Amino acid sequence: MFSASSASAPSSSATTAHSIRSRSGGHRHGLARAAAAVMASGLLAAGTLAGATTASAEEPSQHQGGATAVLGGLKKDAYDYALLNTGDGKKPQQLPAGLFEMQVDGGGTIKTYCIDFHTPTKDGAKYQETPWDQSSLGKNENAGKIRWILQHSYPQIDDFAALAKEAGTGPLTEKTAAAGTQVAIWRYSDKADVTAKDENAEKLADWLEEKAEDVAEPKASVALEPAAVSGKAGERLGPITVHTDADQVSVAPPVDSAASGVKVTDKDGKPVTEAADGAALYFDVPAGTADGNASLSVQATTSVPVGRVFTGLIKSQTMILAGSSESAVTAAATATWAKTGPVPALTAEKNCAKGGVDITASNTGDEPFTFELAGKKNTIEAGGTRTVTIPVGEDQAYDFTITGPGGYEKNFKGVLDCKTAGTPAPGGDTETQTGSDQPTPAPSGAGTTGTTGTTGAEGDLAATGGSSATPVIAGVAIALVVLGGGAVFFLRRKKPQANA
Repeated sequence: MFSASSASAPSSSATTAHSIRSRSGGHRHGLARAAAAVMASGLLAAGTLAGATTASAEEPSQHQGGATAVLGGLKKDAYDYALLNTGDGKKPQQLPAGLFEMQVDGGGTIKTYCIDFHTPTKDGAKYQETPWDQSSLGKNENAGKIRWILQHSYPQIDDFAALAKEAGTGPLTEKTAAAGTQVAIWRYSDKADVTAKDENAEKLADWLEEKAEDVAEPKASVALEPAAVSGKAGERLGPITVHTDADQVSVAPPVDSAASGVKVTDKDGKPVTEAADGAALYFDVPAGTADGNASLSVQATTSVPVGRVFTGLIKSQTMILAGSSESAVTAAATATWAKTGPVPALTAEKNCAKGGVDITASNTGDEPFTFELAGKKNTIEAGGTRTVTIPVGEDQAYDFTITGPGGYEKNFKGVLDCKTAGTPAPGGDTETQTGSDQPTPAPSGAGTTGTTGTTGAEGDLAATGGSSATPVIAGVAIALVVLGGGAVFFLRRKKPQANA
């Protein structure tokens, strides 16, 4: 959807402060300490943002495009069991292993395997398509082998007789083929000492592990880069490059173009309604247009490429795509323009290499753009760009809202999930670890939804279905203190949970 809004021109200022508020999960008793530490370290930012204009309430946040989906659970008749050797001399733990189903926003279904063995799932958790380097695969030297396994096993190959013959196993079924595939993936994603309970599933896992080759990361189903641009009225703001695995994407026309006159065009000013991979899009803002902003979206119905990673907006097992129906995928970008003063464009991206979130600010205005972030003042000269990394703890939820006058705001939120959870403490078992500080070493899909028809199985995590995310978010939201256009900015480290 494309929408445009406008506001009266803000007053100019050579250096103005940009305010940020943030909320994240953590120890309940640590809230007061965190807030006090923030105040003591001078992270209370105040002031205004010159050149910024009113932003739409539906302006896109951090999501870089692609499919978004809701986790259902393990697919009925597509999972069996595996045995985890914990290395503590006790008998192996039994846990379900197989395909998960997810419902794509806007239509479609995807099937995934888990690549974060020791982290439980949260049924109903929302996921988004994510580049490898913003997930635990970013530093995994075997990431390409995992994709090879996906390409050469179930569900990409659903002729079980042919798969069994190729792999040299006995008869395979949907259940055992899915279990064997998941076990092979876990050996590369988590370096887990795990075997399939079924003999033929174990033979399949061994064959997949042995034969796997390194293959490249797949393209995004759809993405726009950059996700934000800025400039002055009378210019074409861009370019915004389309990245997609689909043959083409549709570009939504401006909803209120009659009022604003803003159009989406190519570099020559020709209106664009469809685009292919590599196409460049521009916001064509007529001269004399009042200071404002607009957003565009592109969308397609396509099969999401096998091997794309899906990460949760709350803490839940990282997934990797194994199969997709025709699904709805979207990406969005924004533009801001003003006559004078600084004219910023803000984007955010997880940075697993540095353990944080990169906030990138560019300034196409005629005056410097100054903002305060994490207690440090940053100035972007006219025509300049700077990236600031906000440290975020592993598995920590973050929610940054950057605000300015006239209702301007940009929100970036998610969970930094760059590593697998690791091995549970020796001597722990599935039942005793549920609800403790140790991650539970099994997916929780079995028995948690009506799709599995199984409850109470050893390794089942039905007890972990509840989530502490809602009270944490609510508590932190209450703790936000806004004074004079500024806001308290703080991060709290989240206590490891057995649930989401």
